[in-house]
Amino acid sequence: MYFQRIVQGASLALFLLALLCAAYPQLSMVPVDGFLRMDPVVFVGTLVAARIFVPLLWVAGLILFLCIFMGRFFCAYICPMGTTIDCTDHLLRNRRNSRNKRYSQIKRGNTIPTRLPSKRIKHYVLFFILGAGVMGVSFVFLVSPLSLITRFYVLIIYPILSFLADLGLVVLRPAADKLELTSIAYAAVKVPRYNLQWVTILMLFSIFACGVWFPRFWCRYLCPSGALFAIFAFRPFLRRQVSQDCTHCGLCIRNCPMGAIGNGVENDGIDNPHLTKHDECIVCLACVRVCPAQAVSFAFGRIPASKKPAGYESPPEKISVERRRILGAGLSGAAAAIVTFTGLTSPRSEPGPGNFIHPAMIRPPGAIPEHDFLARCIRCGECMRACPTNTLQPLGLEAGLTAFFSPVVTPRRGPCEPNCNNCGRVCPTSAIPQLPLAEKQKAKMGTARIFRQKCLAWELDKKCLICDEFCPYDAVEFRVLPGMRIAVPFVDESKCSGCGLCEYNCPVQATPAIVVEPMLALRLSKGSYRDAAREMGYSLEIKRKAVGPASPCATPDDRPSSQLDEKGLPPGFTE
Repeated sequence: MYFQRIVQGASLALFLLALLCAAYPQLSMVPVDGFLRMDPVVFVGTLVAARIFVPLLWVAGLILFLCIFMGRFFCAYICPMGTTIDCTDHLLRNRRNSRNKRYSQIKRGNTIPTRLPSKRIKHYVLFFILGAGVMGVSFVFLVSPLSLITRFYVLIIYPILSFLADLGLVVLRPAADKLELTSIAYAAVKVPRYNLQWVTILMLFSIFACGVWFPRFWCRYLCPSGALFAIFAFRPFLRRQVSQDCTHCGLCIRNCPMGAIGNGVENDGIDNPHLTKHDECIVCLACVRVCPAQAVSFAFGRIPASKKPAGYESPPEKISVERRRILGAGLSGAAAAIVTFTGLTSPRSEPGPGNFIHPAMIRPPGAIPEHDFLARCIRCGECMRACPTNTLQPLGLEAGLTAFFSPVVTPRRGPCEPNCNNCGRVCPTSAIPQLPLAEKQKAKMGTARIFRQKCLAWELDKKCLICDEFCPYDAVEFRVLPGMRIAVPFVDESKCSGCGLCEYNCPVQATPAIVVEPMLALRLSKGSYRDAAREMGYSLEIKRKAVGPASPCATPDDRPSSQLDEKGLPPGFTE
């Protein structure tokens, strides 16, 4: 038990450390998306939906190969979703025990075995995902355990911990002032804010709450990654073996978190502890620990026929029935994909007459064309965690189910920092490719548009140069028009990258006077953005430093030239 818990704790700590390092480009050598690369559903789902092999996901293939020898070891020792579920199951243990006690009292004296929920459900979920993927729609983000748990920690746990840390600094600040601890007195923790938090909480807490019925309910019945592991671990080399010393006490059956021991019925004294469903066993060794006769062990190879107890192997499944159900699940996924394609808001890769493009769909710089992007993006939230300005937010249902939870740039929350390429560095499926800064700065995300009826210069005849001062590409120019007392702003579409610095800093409340829309966005599946921008006639040249003093990426030399005096010093500083 201690060995498993130590390995689980170390794996979860590495997973959380990787999330923490995602926002620091100085640690670019750390594979912050390493755990996401291990998820076989991400590997297979992306391969089917995007019709492309993503080299970064080779680790998932290696894990599947190891399952042939070691069974579903990943679920018990490495998976952060499994570790988190074990923690929540522990909290729900008393409630589950009381429920099972009441259930056993109700069923006492009944000799008819009561069937448990079918563990084939996860296989149907898997083939539903693959059926939709064949049609080019990826629903991986809805069921991938690594994607779900990463989203949970990024969108829920990380902001909560940041808020509590900042609150703690506020409480300590009066004492720090008196003790002249300036490092604490002026310290602050930036608290990120994300969209769709309650949806994320509802999804994950529903998974955790299922532990009231059975431990590891998600892993037993619903996890499609577990289904893939089970396919490869159907006859593993490392197997549970039971000797003739077994006393049939049933402790192994009652303590198996996956219900992999016995014949799958719940009735006192009817289960056979010699039966093992190897494709469900996660090699957690719980049965070894609780066996009073030390009759259970795990070893490589098969038990000799002379020592094999009667009934050791589980009875064969009805393959014909399973094939029909699996085919039905795949066809259901394909039908669901077709329905999403026929939705009005379903995104299309190329804009054109009749194609609806929601104004909020401003993708991160360098994102591949929309259809391919949605086929690859697993909505894990890594890019949102890595974004230093908190501009990347999960999208709701504005663009249909296929774009649900996908990342979009929200300029009013924060600009896209021109000198940052963190999002591409942490993307496990290359939906956002890792681009050098010189390429990323040419990846046009959209175009700013001025609402003249709200602009202080256009509407109220007041001087305001904010959009021009903060634009790093010099895309905003002021002109004096006949009949106008002051100069008014215009946007040069060929110079605007859609970074959103103008919208973020616009002083107009509610809807700002200048907004970024995904118009004229430049998105490539291959090739150079610099060459493509030149061919399109875009002159995306940074004329001033792209970050301000409040930006997390900023250094003292990164301040806009408009904020420096003639000696190159910020306002209020002297030599």
